Amino acid sequence: MELHEKLSGAIITFNEEKNIQEVLECFDFCDEIIVVDSFSTDRTVEIARQNPKVKIIQHVFEDFTTQRNLALNAAKNDWILFLDGDERITPQLKSEIVAEMAKPEKNDAYYFYRKFFFEGKPIHFSGTQTDKNFRLFRKSKCHYKTDKKVHETLEVNGKIGSLKNKLLHYSVTDYASYRDKMKHYGQLKGEELYEKGKKYSVFTHLSKVAFKFIKTYFLKLGFLDGVDGFKISYLQSLYVDSTYETLKFKQ
Repeated sequence: MELHEKLSGAIITFNEEKNIQEVLECFDFCDEIIVVDSFSTDRTVEIARQNPKVKIIQHVFEDFTTQRNLALNAAKNDWILFLDGDERITPQLKSEIVAEMAKPEKNDAYYFYRKFFFEGKPIHFSGTQTDKNFRLFRKSKCHYKTDKKVHETLEVNGKIGSLKNKLLHYSVTDYASYRDKMKHYGQLKGEELYEKGKKYSVFTHLSKVAFKFIKTYFLKLGFLDGVDGFKISYLQSLYVDSTYETLKFKQ
């Protein structure tokens, strides 16, 4: 499967030894693979180095946006395919990427819709119905906004499109690790709010936690996902709680 334009694969990592080989295989049609690693303590870097296309950059973790922009700056090609360690490209999606890249007139950034899995089981609701993210784009037209520490936002100065085939998103391998992830993301978001001058409010804290659960479980139909929908709704509200606990602690 050959591309008409050269493409750089990119990923940021920390202790991804369980995922790194599979995600690197998703980049097999890329010209190079940039791995920005936050000094993993497992075999992530060792495994990645076995791939001749990989260029490893180790950088102390500051925030997700900084790591991603480092990867963009290191890539030699304009076109970037950026994946997370828990994401996988299907053969159908790969074919669609190749076909899109062959077009003489292309968009500058493409949304990928994602199929969410919770502990190995597909989730159909709980806010995942419309889940999408930029994963293929020209770096000359895009950059990650530096005021975001988590839930990185790609700013696109150009045309935007989307691909039809979904990216597989194995976000939750087990409940405990996802709970820790939500707490960590919440802490980063709390720091972000603090740096933007936001003031802590008990009312805002409690109301936003409650609304997040209600939104995910009821408005986004999480109850249709059964017990898993309840767990996801709780973990989403835990993220918000961690955000405001962090903001309170810093003031």
